[in-house]
Parts: sequence; structure tokens; C-alpha cells
Amino acid sequence: MYSLNRRRFLQLAGCAAGTSALGALGARPALAAETFPARPLALVVPYPAGGASDTSARIFGESISKSVRQQVVVENYGGGTGLIGANKVLAAPADGYTFFHGSINEVFLAPLLNPAARYKPQDFMLAAPISDANIVLMARNGLGADSLDKFLDLAKQSKAKPLTYATVGIDSIYHLMGDALAARLGAPLLHVPYKGGAPALQGLAGGEVDFAILPYQSSFDAMQQQGRLRILTSFSRALPPALKHIPLISQSRQIPDFEYTIGGGYFVKAGTPAERVTVLRKAIGEALSKPDILGKLEAEGRTVAKPIDSQAQANQAFDQYMTRVTQLIRSVGRKTNA
Repeated sequence: MYSLNRRRFLQLAGCAAGTSALGALGARPALAAETFPARPLALVVPYPAGGASDTSARIFGESISKSVRQQVVVENYGGGTGLIGANKVLAAPADGYTFFHGSINEVFLAPLLNPAARYKPQDFMLAAPISDANIVLMARNGLGADSLDKFLDLAKQSKAKPLTYATVGIDSIYHLMGDALAARLGAPLLHVPYKGGAPALQGLAGGEVDFAILPYQSSFDAMQQQGRLRILTSFSRALPPALKHIPLISQSRQIPDFEYTIGGGYFVKAGTPAERVTVLRKAIGEALSKPDILGKLEAEGRTVAKPIDSQAQANQAFDQYMTRVTQLIRSVGRKTNA
């Protein structure tokens, strides 16, 4: 009896040990899955392919993919002045696998001005700022203005039939700049919203509108050489070397202080684990430190941000964006939803 019971005990013990070993082996993949990122990342761009945001995101996406050793898939969601793309990010889990190529348009202006935006800026967290886009004013071919001041004179003379202008959408910074410009000139300007920069550019080149206010892209120069449009000014205080051929707003006799840029960065859904945000921030910083990427971004009209290494710095940049947006809204006499 003793021998039989002892044999049975050893058999049970062996089974238990085997089960433990299998359990330990089974636990390893689960632990490995906790390493971030363990699968491809989605980089959401809130405008159609071909625009300034899309071009910039694809430059970053390739570098970030190499840094984190996972594929970064750029996903374009145009429409609603960025609302559709922003909502896509906020509908996803706060796990870092979906991040946002955002700007003050979608993260700040939309929820502050558009009642259809069911979110607030604080629903996003800035992982890292990436650049300021340089905004330009371009006139259609045949408008009859080869300088900004001549364009402004033409706008003042066209009160009976206001000049029309294209932007990426209603309540974007470009739309508010148009409102502010109209107020400065004392002349009406008619806003024509498009679903993104690429459609707005096509509208301008096709003669559907008289001018456009858009973030600069290198393709604008080729279109100017082809006689399809004319770049009249950049609203920036200074420009990257690649853009030195574009007149600055400070050269205008009439509105030399009408300066604007649009800040942007990579955002995640609020509540994303800090350690995962740190991984993304490090990868973004590595991209910003690469001379070839710096050159590509500057050639696309970006004033590139310095890499940051803490959430405190990111939060400070977030607050600065909020301040700039609030000042712009007040300058055109608009009220916020808050």
C-alpha cells in the first residue's frame, strides 16, 4: 500500500511540475507582449494624402519605424477640418498604438470653435512637438497681382465682388487668418473650405478661387514655375534656408506685422501609459536629430523643433499652443465653446 501510494504521489507531483513548466513557458509570450511596441503602429493624419501634413508624417513615419522596430502605418482621414482624424485617435484605446500627426487646427481650434467636436484639447496629450509649418499666401494665375501689396490693393478694390480664398476647412487657422486679414483691410474676403491642403491647392491651380492660405510645400515652387500660381508671401518671421526665395510678410508696406505659423506635433490619447509615451518621444527625438530628415522637413517649409526628453517639456509646449490659439480666436472676435 505504501509503495503504491508513494508511486501515485510521484506521478501527481510529476504532472504538477509539468503543468508548472508549461505554465511558465506559456507566460513568456504574455510577458513579451508587454514590450512596447509589439505590433505595428497607426499614425493618423487628419487630411487626405498629398498635403503638407501627409508629407511630413511619411518622413517621420519611416524613421520612427526603424527606431521602434515595428511598422508605422500612415492612415489618412480627411474632412471636418481634422475632426474625423482626431475622433479616430480618441476612439482607439489609450495604449500608444495609435498616435496623431496633429496641429493647433485639430487639437485646439476645432474643439474650441466647432460645436460638432465632441472632445476638448485636454483629451489629447502631446508626446513631442515636431515643427512649425510656414504658412503662405498664393494667388491664382491671371489674378493680376505680382506682389503682396498689389494683391492687398486689389482686395480693397473688390468690395462689390469679394476675392475668394481656399483653406483646409472651416475654423482652421488659415480660415481665421483670412478673417483677420479681411478685418485689417476693411474689405470682405469669401472663404471657400476644402477637405484638405491637396484639394485646396487643386482648387487654386484650377482657378476655382482667387487665392489660398496654406502651409508651404515644395511642390508649390514647381507649380509657380509652371505658371499655375504665384507665391506672394510667407507669414513667418524667418524661414529655413530652402525657403529664402519667398518674400516675408515683414517686407509688406501695409501689414508687416501680420505674422503667423502653425505649430504641430505628435499627440496620443490622454491616459496613455507614460512609459509608452516615452518610447514614442525617444523615437521622435531620434528622427528630429537626423540631418537628412531635418533637410527634408526644411525643404517642405518646416521650422523644425528641438528634441525634448520629458513630459514636462511636452506639457509646456501644449500650454504654449493653447495660448497662441486663444489669442488668435480673440483677435478675430470669436467666442469659444468652453
